[in-house]
Amino acid sequence: MISVTILAKNSGRTLASVLAALEGFDEVLVADTGSTDNTREIAREFPHVRLVEIPFEGFGKTHNRASALAKNEWILSVDSDEVMPQKLKEEIFSLLLHKKTAYSVARKNFYRDKWIWSCGWWPDRVVRLYNRSETQFSDRLVHEAILTQGIDLIPLQEPLHHTPFLSISDFLQKLDRYSSLAAKGYAPGKALVHGLVAFFRSYLLKRGIFQGYVGFEISLYNALSSYYKYLKVADDLTNPKERQESMRKNEPPHAASSG
Repeated sequence: MISVTILAKNSGRTLASVLAALEGFDEVLVADTGSTDNTREIAREFPHVRLVEIPFEGFGKTHNRASALAKNEWILSVDSDEVMPQKLKEEIFSLLLHKKTAYSVARKNFYRDKWIWSCGWWPDRVVRLYNRSETQFSDRLVHEAILTQGIDLIPLQEPLHHTPFLSISDFLQKLDRYSSLAAKGYAPGKALVHGLVAFFRSYLLKRGIFQGYVGFEISLYNALSSYYKYLKVADDLTNPKERQESMRKNEPPHAASSG
């Protein structure tokens, strides 16, 4: 049996389609960390969903807390902006699960209703199905990942559909919030250089130039994210108390932190 776990905060615009696609799993656990929109009300509308409320302690630790609350040892972690196609669900149901094995999925990322196959957004493979008695998420604040040392990895064939931004406003808000969290894990550097390198890599080396304006926008996002991350590292060194307070107030909505 598999428990699906979902971290949610202010996920009302995407959660209904996510939960509808997960019907048939033994348990779907939505762990809400303080929503002020209709996220909890949406979760309660689905009879196959169990809603819990937990504090946010960074993405890695919060994922592990949600996993510990699930009733099954096999955990499938899904973000609140990821929709599972029927073919992927059928593939998962057909698996003969082995305890010391974890399974990865490729994510099809969409922006402005277009599948983004460039800019490093495809195949965007992430480990999502695992046995919690054998492994767990890392404790990182952001860009957390399931620990795979000593675990066999099997790639699933069917992709998961992911829409990280519904609007340009989401684009900008996520840029600020996630760069604040990511800054805690990096040493100081030259912010401008890092930003320019990120843009060059995304737009040219990873072929964002071939996806028109959306490729340019995403490459710009990647560049600004890198730039602000390193800029905030320097700010941490001079204003550590102010940065900690800013991070506390700007906990991001819980969608894909690893994407």
